[in-house]
Amino acid sequence: MRILIVEDSDSIRRMIEALVSTRGHQVKAVSNGAKGLEEAFESTPDVILLDLNLPGSYDGFQVCEQVRANPLTRSVPILIISATSDDDAKQRALAAGATAYYTKPFSPMALLKEIESIRIKQRSTPDA
Repeated sequence: MRILIVEDSDSIRRMIEALVSTRGHQVKAVSNGAKGLEEAFESTPDVILLDLNLPGSYDGFQVCEQVRANPLTRSVPILIISATSDDDAKQRALAAGATAYYTKPFSPMALLKEIESIRIKQRSTPDA
């Protein structure tokens, strides 16, 4: 699977990249929302792992909304990985189109299981 990671923290981005790439996934990792959108629209990923608190012109909520608004990326699963743990942020992210929400620190195994579940669903869907 092609996985796009949008995370501004270098250490967290590298950790997630290592985690998913060791499972054989192709990973592209970027540090801000504008780069995330550019990458998502240029080569549609199978999954996006997205932080909410991003520097620059697009935060994670806006990235999520933009991904959902584009016909090429509308159905790409978006997994939020954020230090923001309040219910309002979770509800806002889900309303923006997030598929799932993980609070940092998160369980690496839970994230890998979620990605595997998405992979299985995509394989069983005829138009995926």
